[in-house]
Amino acid sequence: MSTVVRGLREALVLFVIAVVVIAVAVGVWVAISGGDFTHRLGVAFLLVGGLIGMTGDLTLSRIGMLPARSTFGLAPERADGGGGRVLTGIGIFLFVSIPLFVVGILLIT
Repeated sequence: MSTVVRGLREALVLFVIAVVVIAVAVGVWVAISGGDFTHRLGVAFLLVGGLIGMTGDLTLSRIGMLPARSTFGLAPERADGGGGRVLTGIGIFLFVSIPLFVVGILLIT
């Protein structure tokens, strides 16, 4: 049960950090060029949700390191979370990326 709580807490922290970074970036964007804050905020939520959904488990960085690791005769990296992470790529997609999509769609409509 404690692993579930740690995973949900990690997802909440990732979601809150994403929301704060998105809000600041869109605030700067609106301050520079003007326009509707809510619509741009929704679009930014959708973009960041897609980006996190695609890269949340570091698969792309592992793929990029395969040639270098094989050059030096190293085995491929393991697919575990490592570094104290509890959530896997699927957990990040389900608990961070999808809520960002939902909030973005609600803000646009």
